[in-house]
Amino acid sequence: MDNNRKKRKLTFFTIGLMFLLSGVEYAVILPTVWRYLQTLDAAPYFLGLVLSAFSLSGLLAGPLFGHWSDKTRTTKKIILFANLFEIIGNFMYFMGFSKWLLLSSRFVAGIGTGAGSSIFGFLTRNTDPHDRATVFASVMACRQAGLLIGPAFNIFLRLCDFHLGPFVVNKYTAPGLFMCLLWCLIQLVVVFMYWDLPPPARGRARDAPDGENEKDLVEDEGDEGNEEKPLMASQELAGSYGSVVTSLKRRCDPATSANHVSSDPPLLPDSDEPSSPGKRLCFSREFLREEVVVLLAGQFITLFNQTALETMVTPLTQKYFGYGELENSIMYCLCGVEVIAGFLFVRWLSGRVAERVVLAIGLIICNISGVWCLIFLAKPLGDFPWQLTEFVIGVFLQVLGLPFVAVAQVSLFSKVTSEKTQGFSQGVRRSVGGLATILGPLWAGGLTDNLYIMLGVMMALLALLMMMLVFSYDRLVAPSTEEQVDDSEDQS
Repeated sequence: MDNNRKKRKLTFFTIGLMFLLSGVEYAVILPTVWRYLQTLDAAPYFLGLVLSAFSLSGLLAGPLFGHWSDKTRTTKKIILFANLFEIIGNFMYFMGFSKWLLLSSRFVAGIGTGAGSSIFGFLTRNTDPHDRATVFASVMACRQAGLLIGPAFNIFLRLCDFHLGPFVVNKYTAPGLFMCLLWCLIQLVVVFMYWDLPPPARGRARDAPDGENEKDLVEDEGDEGNEEKPLMASQELAGSYGSVVTSLKRRCDPATSANHVSSDPPLLPDSDEPSSPGKRLCFSREFLREEVVVLLAGQFITLFNQTALETMVTPLTQKYFGYGELENSIMYCLCGVEVIAGFLFVRWLSGRVAERVVLAIGLIICNISGVWCLIFLAKPLGDFPWQLTEFVIGVFLQVLGLPFVAVAQVSLFSKVTSEKTQGFSQGVRRSVGGLATILGPLWAGGLTDNLYIMLGVMMALLALLMMMLVFSYDRLVAPSTEEQVDDSEDQS
């Protein structure tokens, strides 16, 4: 048990390190990418293409990696494979022979972010539902810490000015080389400090020996299925009904179907076929349930608004306050400190109140921020001190609400979706967020001179999300896996 506990701690530490590094990469690449493109004679619109390429490939890769982890019940080899794309993509960024190579580099690196869906699936399977929000808050705080310390690396990288063989190492190419080396180090950390741990016991003792592999675990689950069969068969008056229920469960639960061995002839001949209509029906209902739609809408709207405001902030500070690179860096640093403090507070709060309460608090703060920005940022009132105060309050409220919404919706989403397909479900969730991070900057970038329209639509989306939360509040609870399967059977 002590050895398993040590492996668990090291595995979770490695996950936190990977999220920390993803934040560092964002903070190191983003400040220099525009000037880097200018040295390659790229048009202004090319910046949007480069930033969107990273999100687009992550959007596409997330569900694929998540489905892979659901099928194999492993994540280590998926992470090692995904990190190769990060290494290759950042090295291509370092080469930087043309703007198209730079565009391709961010697309390739974005594929590596798809492993995040597998990691969230792993965390869901290996954490107790009561502690899940706490774990997710810690992981997200690691990424924010990376965003905070990332700019510090640029202080040293901007001093680079030498040749490495045929390649030029300067303040524009150095971030790519630096991140390539860091991801190579992470590969070694994953190899030696990450284990595909069996899920903790839920309802029965399950202390897997150190050498137990995933195949043994799957066979374990199959044996459990066989142990249930005689109990059903012993009920002679309901034997046929029990067989029908078992067949229906297989239709909605492919994992059980694949490993359940039975000597009885099936009453539904095609119930185990992967493409059966029952399975497709169960799959569609997984993401069309009211509570799932609400949480996916929350993922999209909050990230859409966040990235839109991030896009708007820099032109706004330049227009009204004359801020340059240094002032904006200080502002982002302070925002990073606030976000980390927010995640730590949510980590504490989530152990004392339900996630839907945390979500409601976050959305209330976001709505207050939206109203404030619509009134005071679209057309600042007063002289310089008042305008600066209005701006600071608006940014503070916006940043304050993010940790509440982010942690609560991720934790709730992991509970209202099936644990057996959690990797794919998290991939869908992250893809919805990726779509938001693509559309948000495009929306804000085209309306920087029409802030009433831009902020008004964002406020309308927040109001819509708040209404959805109010009407669906009672459904935002964590049903057990058995209840989810029973619901799918009843609906089928």
